[in-house]
Amino acid sequence: MNADSLRDLFEPFGPVKLRKMFGGHCIYADDLCFAVQVKGEVFLKADAVSAPLFEAAGCRQWTYDSQGKVTRMPYWRLAETAYDDPDELARWSRLALEAARRRAAIPAKSRRAPSLPDKMAG
Repeated sequence: MNADSLRDLFEPFGPVKLRKMFGGHCIYADDLCFAVQVKGEVFLKADAVSAPLFEAAGCRQWTYDSQGKVTRMPYWRLAETAYDDPDELARWSRLALEAARRRAAIPAKSRRAPSLPDKMAG
């Protein structure tokens, strides 16, 4: 899916900005990344509030395998039905943007992984 297709897809939701990433795109609204496009698939940001809604709709979480370890990303595949239903696309996108806003409201210091104690770091 190219940049123009992504802009067209999200038109029912509103204007979006795109930035290239890893052969795909980060999709922004209100200067927040609320979606990504990876290998032709669109994934929407979710959190503890919204992830259960994505899961209940049969969406799958974005995961990747790195050196035998599966990493789960906080993004869920856009529901298939949303590609053909502008109202549904807008609804799912609003949920993703709300998750991005909640994430942005957490102080950056609180989002980082805890550092190792000095005696363990070396």
